[in-house]
Amino acid sequence: MSTLAPRPTRRVAVLGGARVPFARSDGPYATASNQEMLTAALDGLVERHGLQDPGAVGEFVAGAVLKHSRDFNLARETVLGSALDPRTPAYDIQQACGTGLQAVIAAANKIALGQTESAIAGGADTASDAPLGVNDRLRRILLEARRAKSAGARLKALARIRPGHLVPDIPRNAEPRTGLSMGEHAAVTARAWGITREEQDALAAASHQRLAAAYERGLFQDLVVPFRGLARDQNLRPGSTVEKLAALKPVFGLDAPGPTMTAGNSTPLTDGAATVLLASEEWAEARGLEPLAHLTAFETAAVDFVGGDVAGGEDGLLMAPAYAVPRMLERAGLGIEDFDLVEIHEAFASQVLATLAAWEKRGLAPVDRARLNVAGSSLATGHPFAATGARIVATLATLLAEREGPGRGLISVCAAGGQGVTAILERT
Repeated sequence: MSTLAPRPTRRVAVLGGARVPFARSDGPYATASNQEMLTAALDGLVERHGLQDPGAVGEFVAGAVLKHSRDFNLARETVLGSALDPRTPAYDIQQACGTGLQAVIAAANKIALGQTESAIAGGADTASDAPLGVNDRLRRILLEARRAKSAGARLKALARIRPGHLVPDIPRNAEPRTGLSMGEHAAVTARAWGITREEQDALAAASHQRLAAAYERGLFQDLVVPFRGLARDQNLRPGSTVEKLAALKPVFGLDAPGPTMTAGNSTPLTDGAATVLLASEEWAEARGLEPLAHLTAFETAAVDFVGGDVAGGEDGLLMAPAYAVPRMLERAGLGIEDFDLVEIHEAFASQVLATLAAWEKRGLAPVDRARLNVAGSSLATGHPFAATGARIVATLATLLAEREGPGRGLISVCAAGGQGVTAILERT
């Protein structure tokens, strides 16, 4: 009996990215839907890379964390409203704040296995237009009325509706298992790792200053698509300093002495969308596109943030990358010192600092701060949940491409639910 030999995997090239400027919630994009923002980002990518012809792209994978019922089949509906060939297959994916990076990984896997030659990955989220759910008590009454066999039974059910039933269920920024917000979870971890206010404010100020410098030198010229009057990320504060941030009052961890987390060293609620173009080297060469970098490894992890060592800091809600990165590096035969650039999603400054400390505790070398988030990150850009991973991949690939010679970059993204998604980009 004959068997088929396994097909060797192919290198996956990152060819470019496009995103809309990120905006603070209830601001310029207050009335923009996930689909509208994602379509704008996708159209920017299509235009800049000449992807309008039939069959140009194998598939589109994207997602959103805060989704309306109208966001059903979001990725496919986005394709149908975009300049991309309407015959392009598409599907949704979601893993909280790791959504964008997981979309990249999903697309890359198909390319590596030869199942498609090219793909676009991305994500979008709007905190301004968060879905409001029907009050659950009202929902049960309406379902009972729908199932009623007679008009009398239907009226009897509807007669039980009270004013309190009309109050909608508003999405909460809290973990279902603990009832704590992400910020409160991060405050517990910050205390466990002894992260100081001064360290957090310094990291936040650097994020704004570095993002401003990156805009000034034109890094985002081919990455950011103007949208609804914005050409730069609205949250960016070029004049941010440690002294200015020190004047802000703490907003998380107020239940314990010495709270350190403020609105300035935490990411704001944000609206936005981002996309990334991935392909085989053969596809890129045929279209005359130069790879910026290659996706060479990735790893996911999760922690028990409910029953694990939360107070000790090991299993804090946002600490899964502390496990994912060492595993990924061991598998790749690399150490932190082998990376020219390190991109850690800045959900909170304290979370970045705790992650760095945890990596060292697990035997990794200290990260050279001059290589960390060199063009700023989420504290400055903002954080539309599902868009952040795609933003980081495109930015890091562009940073690697502008360096002289080979380079290697590490990506670390923490996510709600105690999860982490990490990856490696390389330029040879």
